[in-house]
Amino acid sequence: MQKIKSAFIGIFFYFGLVSVLSAQTMPLNTPGVDEYLRRKQLLGEISGTSSFAIRPLYPVEAFERYSAFDLDSTFQDYDHSVVNRKFGKKNQGTFLMMPMSIQSQYNSELSFGINDGAMVPNKGWQSLYRMGFFASYGKFSVQIQPELIVAQNLEFVGMPLTHPAIVFVHFEHMNRIDLPERMGDRPYRRFLPGQSSIRFNPGDFSIGISTENLWWGPGRRSSLLLSNNAPGFTHLTFNTRKPVQTPLGHFEGQVIAGHLYSTDYPIPHQDLRWQQSHAYVPKRENGDRYLSGMILTYQPKWVPGLSIGYASTNHMYRADMDRFSDYLPIFNGEKANANVFNPKREQRQQFSSGFFRWISQEGHFEFYGEYGTNGNSRRFNDFIITPERNRGFTFGFSNLFTLKKPQQYIQLSAEMTQTGQTIREGIQNFETWYIHDHVRHGYTHQGQVLGMGYGPAANVNWMEVAWVKNFNRIGFQFERIAYNNDFYYYMFEGSRDWRRKYIDLVPGLFTDWKVGNLLLSGSVQYVNTWNYKWTLENDPNQYFVPGDDRQHFMARFGISYIIK
Repeated sequence: MQKIKSAFIGIFFYFGLVSVLSAQTMPLNTPGVDEYLRRKQLLGEISGTSSFAIRPLYPVEAFERYSAFDLDSTFQDYDHSVVNRKFGKKNQGTFLMMPMSIQSQYNSELSFGINDGAMVPNKGWQSLYRMGFFASYGKFSVQIQPELIVAQNLEFVGMPLTHPAIVFVHFEHMNRIDLPERMGDRPYRRFLPGQSSIRFNPGDFSIGISTENLWWGPGRRSSLLLSNNAPGFTHLTFNTRKPVQTPLGHFEGQVIAGHLYSTDYPIPHQDLRWQQSHAYVPKRENGDRYLSGMILTYQPKWVPGLSIGYASTNHMYRADMDRFSDYLPIFNGEKANANVFNPKREQRQQFSSGFFRWISQEGHFEFYGEYGTNGNSRRFNDFIITPERNRGFTFGFSNLFTLKKPQQYIQLSAEMTQTGQTIREGIQNFETWYIHDHVRHGYTHQGQVLGMGYGPAANVNWMEVAWVKNFNRIGFQFERIAYNNDFYYYMFEGSRDWRRKYIDLVPGLFTDWKVGNLLLSGSVQYVNTWNYKWTLENDPNQYFVPGDDRQHFMARFGISYIIK
């Protein structure tokens, strides 16, 4: 694995030394930038044709920026820069230093946090360092931005053994996903290719190999299929760089084929036996998997501001691939009755979603939603009868309210995501999002979920209010997280004990601030946990008793310097 990464980075540097600015992306996790561009679109300051459902973005092509990081046309100037420059015949070449970024995170007692890329579940400090360059010549481009992750990885309280029966049933889920509580028992260090790519860019399209984080879907806080919750994975990509205009409207799309890695970190209490049965069932020794997927969005020319789209992914062990349809099952076919056994179909973990986003630049407003299914083998009439089976969904909105002072607004946003199931049969059959009976490493890469960051069957409500002025913003957010609701109903529905739900209530303060070419981002969140890991001690003399309630805080700080 390390040799492959080293070779990949080596190829990047070779092409960079031998190569009109094009195909430069705005990497996810760059402090505050995605949110800033999204606000500028709602304010009508950049094109409204981008759906923001396929990221990373290409600001040069999609929004006619000077460079991907030239947010307000003052950051960079090739004529006066010591480093960044045009070169070659008729200035067909471009060399540009990528921002130097540091992101740090501190958890006081337990691990907490999502959508942080290569960062890991961690107690204590961890930091992610990123820097690199972009170069292009003609239609060819290379972007090098490796990442170094360093984490203290201190020991913290995990799944307790207070109730062995609960732990045993919990393993029914953990045996179907590669989701370690802690990445080993030592300080964690990794050097990764990060937000890097090599591309050929004909017209509005791009073809290449990349290790960048991907985000599919309209959500701001959660994505059902692909998000920046896990490290970026190596993938081939064919995608648009901007909405492609046609007589019918604008189209965007991407097709990927990628490689996912597993981990082999131990799970707490994996030696547990209950009623003569082992709780832990070992997974395949080789957990390398293949992920293919596609996403397509369409903005009708008759309905400005409305984008609709479809996305699907197919995920399976490489060792099981023996036919062409395993490599590019565009619409994840083989529809059939649920009671008809299909061994090839059972080897695949499949997801699909339909989504929309509607923006009003006059009203500075957006409303969006995504509805996804876990498993794509159901026929259409089966879906119509029980659309709630195996479903997950996200709905959200954001609105900017004008203040009296120029360029100042109050932004109100909210989002709700649910992947917990509502049909008892699906819960009992372990049809939980992101876990799988055959692909028992689940929908993960390097031990983290590729989709919604709070894991299998999580239900999340999130709201945010902020004062904003250009890039700068200061605000308050609140989040309610119910972890693995499918496990809760599987284990406790019979007792009808609603007190045991494992919930976090998380208020927090945050800010993004621009000082010259320096982008700063910070947040502090107070995590109030009820019934940690579903633990509650009953008292025969009192019904309302506190569970294993815990409190801790999480602080984040990010700094990114854009080199002039």
